[in-house]
Amino acid sequence: MVRLGLLDNSYILVLLLMIAVISCKNEPQKTKDTPKSKPIEKLKIPAFSADSAYLYTQEQVDLGPRVPGTQAHKKAIEYYQNKLQSFGAQVRLQKFTKKRFDGLKLNGTNIVASYNPEKKKRIFLCAHWDSRYMAEKAKDPALKNKPIDGADDGATGVGVLLEIARQIQKNPLKEVGLDIILFDLEDQGKNGADPSNIETWGLGSQYWSSTLPRDYKPRFGVLLDMVGAKGAIFPKEGYSLQNAPSQTNKIWRLAQGMGYGHLFINDRGGSITDDHYFIMKNAKIPVVDIIHTRPNGQFGAYHHTPLDNMDIVDKATLKATGQTTLAVVYHFHNGSF
Repeated sequence: MVRLGLLDNSYILVLLLMIAVISCKNEPQKTKDTPKSKPIEKLKIPAFSADSAYLYTQEQVDLGPRVPGTQAHKKAIEYYQNKLQSFGAQVRLQKFTKKRFDGLKLNGTNIVASYNPEKKKRIFLCAHWDSRYMAEKAKDPALKNKPIDGADDGATGVGVLLEIARQIQKNPLKEVGLDIILFDLEDQGKNGADPSNIETWGLGSQYWSSTLPRDYKPRFGVLLDMVGAKGAIFPKEGYSLQNAPSQTNKIWRLAQGMGYGHLFINDRGGSITDDHYFIMKNAKIPVVDIIHTRPNGQFGAYHHTPLDNMDIVDKATLKATGQTTLAVVYHFHNGSF
């Protein structure tokens, strides 16, 4: 046995104190207040004004058929730009040139309006704004080569988006970003079942979706096309179900829960070659197309005829499609979509 002296005992005491101090440092520090992530501020869904959407539709039609190369087409660009800027959006004009199926050179302009452009978490809403250059489905042969007003086929979708922009200015989004895109040269394609005709439609969305920055990654988009006619119904469009099934079903459930189930019917519709088709093909972004067709994919009797004028526009239909789309935006903001 080794006997320890006074010096040895002091050395052991110091050693024990050092071990205790080191042990205390290694213990996790307890704080009174653990910082928590800031909760999302829930925003109330604004009331969509069908009167305003109707007015914006009328103002577009009053310009005349928005056919590329016409004065009405030029005036429409100014109208959209001024309206969206007045509603607080950052607006960019995307100019491009495409050839129509018959070789005619067309100058197009996509209008891109952004809210909270710095936000990575974002979605987009879109519609086409041009109108058909010929009424090939007109019963009167003398009218077949004349342009149409495009009141529902073009103007109602834009009218709804302009009213949504107005509501966003009044009820700002805080946590997410939103883009509103108005596509040009959607309705200048060649009719017929030949697969090669598909690429002659949606020229503006083809250009936009093929020139996107790599860091632009919205969660999804919603396309509005022919969303304001009397007696309209909206089956679930085929390409939307194929490429954006979750978003499609959520939108239809949302509309039905708001009392619009007689328009947003729980039925599968045809697959329509529309702007969303090219966006999903080129940019791989899921897009839902809200479009008035029959379940078999047939359009209304006014489609591509002189009957596509303000007489067929219905405020109740504008209210249903507009309120539903506005609800999608705010549910997405609130984390409930």
